[in-house]
Amino acid sequence: MSNGAHAGGWMSLREIRVLVTGAGGFIGSHLVRRLRAEGYWVRGVDLHEPEFSDSDADEFLLLDLRDRDACAEAVRGIDEVYALAADMGGMGFISANHAQIMHNNALINIHTLDAARHAGVSRLLFTSSACVYPEYRQTQADVTPLREEDAYPAQPQDAYGWEKLFTERLCMHYRDEGWLDTRVVRFHNIFGPEGTWEGGREKAPAALCRKVAMAKMSGDPTVEIWGDGEQTRSFCYIDECTEGMLRRMRSG
Repeated sequence: MSNGAHAGGWMSLREIRVLVTGAGGFIGSHLVRRLRAEGYWVRGVDLHEPEFSDSDADEFLLLDLRDRDACAEAVRGIDEVYALAADMGGMGFISANHAQIMHNNALINIHTLDAARHAGVSRLLFTSSACVYPEYRQTQADVTPLREEDAYPAQPQDAYGWEKLFTERLCMHYRDEGWLDTRVVRFHNIFGPEGTWEGGREKAPAALCRKVAMAKMSGDPTVEIWGDGEQTRSFCYIDECTEGMLRRMRSG
């Protein structure tokens, strides 16, 4: 990657101080590793450290970003923010915790955006989700691939999707009214090594791998799947995900 532009002019990547929220999670920990490999100085923030390996961040802070003061501490001295922090998981978790998800994530995102704005952060990338897309576009097995504009007219399936779509709008208005330079990406089922694989927050690939392994070990050839077996999903490998985030942050 080439040197990045900054509000004060051109500077080396190591001079750009980057914050990754949700850095203890699957995608966040991989993003921290990639940013460090590119040469950035990286601060990671989360409620917990990565589950399967040590964080590669230059600095890792344990903070609850539902709190306004914690967000202010997280962005102090930061040039760019990758906002990944969220209360989320697989469909089993998302479909059963609507109030918790919408409450926690709304606080995290509003406080992070506000703190970044007041701290003079040059740009912020918000990570949204395929869950923003309407249910009525996904009722047939022979589904038409979704386009960016297909999120409207809005009808997300769960509170998680509604919260993500709301924050996309908030980012758009912050950008359009000159409050903060924001960018948005929508994740579609990211998978890869060091991802959660049990406990209800895991994604479909990890859950299916676990079920197959358990079936093999137990001698029971039965593997439970959800739905009718005709559903389709789009999956994205973690390395392509981090590459996309970096390209989007560096784009015009």
